[in-house]
This record gives sequence, structure tokens and C-alpha cells, in this order.
Amino acid sequence: MAKVVDATGEPIPTSSVLMSSAKHIEIKCMSENVEFLKCKKKDPNPEKCLDKGRQATRCALGVLKDLYQRCKDPMEAYVGCMYYYTNEFDLCRKEQEAFEKACPLD
Repeated sequence: MAKVVDATGEPIPTSSVLMSSAKHIEIKCMSENVEFLKCKKKDPNPEKCLDKGRQATRCALGVLKDLYQRCKDPMEAYVGCMYYYTNEFDLCRKEQEAFEKACPLD
């Protein structure tokens, strides 16, 4: 079974965790991600956008931690399904519905 957090309670951003939480991250981290993408478009030098990238990453990890604290069981079920079925959304609709009901998109 895929783990959502490590022993210290910090999120483990595996593909199944990120795919399961993508809608929440999109909504809650929109400004950080837009600023990062603007920076990357303006200057392709990776060093120039490290700070913006850290902000986007920090936001996404914060969302994952918050979701896990508020919706532990439905999130674990959804992530586990996504992991088992190699991130095939169509095979995890029941778990997705339960997760989004427990942690609605804002």
C-alpha cells in the first residue's frame, strides 16, 4: 500500500499522492505555480527561479499535509487505489468521490 506521509507526518509526494491531490493543489497553489511558470518563461536559467520553485513546492506540500490531517482515511483509500491501478482515475472513481466529499474542492 502506498504511504501518504512518512513516520514524522511529512507528506511523501509520490505520483499517486500528487495525482490524487492534483485538483486541490491546482486551486490552492495557483498563484505560486503561475509565478513560477512566469519566471521560467522569462528566464530559462534554472537558478533564476529557485525561490519561486521552492514557494510552489512548499505550497503543494502544505496542501498535502492539510488534506491528510483533515481527510486521512478517504485520502489513504484514494491514494492506495491510484497506486494499485497505476494512477488510472477511471478505476478509482468511488474512492475519488469519497475523498472529494470528505475534503471538498474550495
